[in-house]
Formats: sequence, structure tokens, C-alpha cells
Amino acid sequence: MTPNRDVIKAGLLCALGLLGAPTRAEAAGNPVRGEHYFQACAACHSLAPNHNMTGPSLAGVISRKAGTLASFQRYSQALKSSDVVWNEKTLDAWLTNPSGFIAGSTMTFQGIGQAAIRADLIAYLDKAMTLAPREQGPSAGAPGDSDLKRLSPEDKVLSITYCPDTYSVTTADGRTQLFWERNLRFKTDSSVLGPESGAPAIAGGGMQGDRASVIFSKPEEIGHFIKRQC
Repeated sequence: MTPNRDVIKAGLLCALGLLGAPTRAEAAGNPVRGEHYFQACAACHSLAPNHNMTGPSLAGVISRKAGTLASFQRYSQALKSSDVVWNEKTLDAWLTNPSGFIAGSTMTFQGIGQAAIRADLIAYLDKAMTLAPREQGPSAGAPGDSDLKRLSPEDKVLSITYCPDTYSVTTADGRTQLFWERNLRFKTDSSVLGPESGAPAIAGGGMQGDRASVIFSKPEEIGHFIKRQC
């Protein structure tokens, strides 16, 4: 099936599933097709336990009470107080119309109108939950993420200086890049894939290569690492 607008809307819910033997959900949905639709979801959710991204990890989500994953701190109050338990019925209602099913939720997509797509995604979640972590594909731990503890020289930041409106970023390959102050972002990644303390990573961006993000292991490092120097 060709991805359509409904598939793209699903991108804020899910993480990963795999091929394999039929599950109890296959009568209502096809996890093989669900894998195809799920590719839009990997930027926001993981199936690795407690690997939280924009949204919470979906490891073990089926049969879990909504808003109760202890390692995730960004649930809306509406979700935490909903008393919803995730199963095939409640996930279908949530995917159909999140704001209608749980008013006040911070989920921003409008819902998936096609019942077949919803069923495939739910079957995909159900199938993925039966797999050991080593069986889940290479993106199961951190879809789209790199291991920032294993950096190439061009990605490892050695120093950052700031003068009037310009950041100068020197990397381990000896190169220094200059960024207008609004074009350089500072981020943190405290997960197991985050950078080593004192060894931030740089990730490029922007149509012209004029924007980038520097990723630190913790927020306290940011102010100490950047030096005013002209």
C-alpha cells in the first residue's frame, strides 16, 4: 500500500515491529503492513524499555495504564488522570481521534481515518511486544539516533568560543566552523547514546549547511564549555 496523509499522521504514536508468525491481533490487522506505516513513527517513539524520545517508550504499552511509565516525565495531566488502559479497543479510539478520546492531551495529530491502517499499526505494536530486544531491528533502541559516545573526529567538539554574535566551533579533525548565534543550537542527551561528559557532539543542519546543533551530556556543561573569546 502507498503511504498517504493518514500514514503520516500516525508518526507521533509508534516505534517498531517485525515480520513473523501471526498474533492474536492479525485477524484485525496485519503487522507486516503495519511495519511499513510505522516508519513514520520512529522519530518520536522507541520500543526499547525506558528509551524515551519526544514521546514515551512503547515497550510493553499494551495492557499499561496511560500516563504511567515512570521514566517519562512529559505526560499531560489529562493523560495521567484518564484511567485509560491501552488495549486494541482503546488504541483504536486514540488513533481515530486523540483529542476526542482524551480531551486535553498534548498529542498534536488529528487522527487516522482509515480503520485498516489503525488495525495494522496496533497489530504491529502487539507483534513487536513479543520479540526479545535483540530480535527487534537496528532502530529498536533509538530510531534515527546515533551513538554519540562513538564520534568521528569531525563530529567531536573540542572547543567553542563566542564573540559578539558568532560561535566558533573547533572539532577534533582540526576544523573550525563559524555560526551566527541564532543558527547554533545547544542540546542535551542524557541517554545511554548521549555523548561522554566533556566531549559534546556536533550535528549539522540547514539547507546551506549554515546551522548545527551541539549536544552535551548534561545542561551544566553548556555554560562551562563555551568561552568568550575574540
